[in-house]
Amino acid sequence: MDIVKDLTAGTVGGAAQLIVGHPFDTIKVKLQSQPTPLPGQPPKYAGAIDAVRKTVASEGPRGLYKGMGAPLATVAAFNALLFTVRGQTEALLRSEPGAPLTVKQQILCGAVAGTAASFLACPTELIKCRLQAHSALASVGSASAAIKYTGPMDVARHVLRSEGGVRGLFKGMCPTLAREVPGNAVMFGVYEALKQYFAGGMDTSGLGRGSLIVAGGLAGGSVWFAVYPTDVIKSVIQVDDYRNAKYSGSFDALKKILASEGVKGLYKGFGPAITRSIPANAACFLAYEMTRSSLG
Repeated sequence: MDIVKDLTAGTVGGAAQLIVGHPFDTIKVKLQSQPTPLPGQPPKYAGAIDAVRKTVASEGPRGLYKGMGAPLATVAAFNALLFTVRGQTEALLRSEPGAPLTVKQQILCGAVAGTAASFLACPTELIKCRLQAHSALASVGSASAAIKYTGPMDVARHVLRSEGGVRGLFKGMCPTLAREVPGNAVMFGVYEALKQYFAGGMDTSGLGRGSLIVAGGLAGGSVWFAVYPTDVIKSVIQVDDYRNAKYSGSFDALKKILASEGVKGLYKGFGPAITRSIPANAACFLAYEMTRSSLG
């Protein structure tokens, strides 16, 4: 029964997170993946607000929701897997059924759940990033942008046909793991620490919605402070041209970003990411907790 609760609550929480946060994520990916401008030339997007304005002007408000089909189609599987693996790891660590866990134990649960979730996150993120970054790459004549994608399934078909089959969908798997494992460890650890702080002890069952919103929002925001550079590396690798690759791998991407843009290049799009993460994760955790509670 606990598995069913986690499956259901994780699905509802993930849907809430996606609806609230996807426009911010679109802007983040556009800023991350825009090519370095030539000397003396301005970048396509001067910042987050400029990216929003230009996206809406050229693509309409729907442009902010580009690439949402892929994560929406898999949100049930991804979040169900994340929260179910976390829940089953919690069960293994408990001394007796229903016993609360320490913050350190929740960190371990988050790391295990993040490992499992990475195998769904990588292909989903690749499809999403290709669709989100398409207009930014088109402005500089990228070969990737010459391909006109009609939607998530079209991206998947192209990758399977022209970029190495199933292996092509897992391009960027290493930085995805480097993001998901420590990221979820931090998120679930901070979430539990804040809940216990608000509750004044390890029994957090009596917390109200306000406390859950604050704990979930701050926990989600803390993730990006821990893993944001790996997310930038993941994004640039996943939108890189297959036949004329700029990066040979994660370390090569890290080296070239640092050489051309410095440390700030690893934090492109950080503003929209942190702005998205707080309300999106607040919605996710609140929806998860309320759904699980309603199931008994």
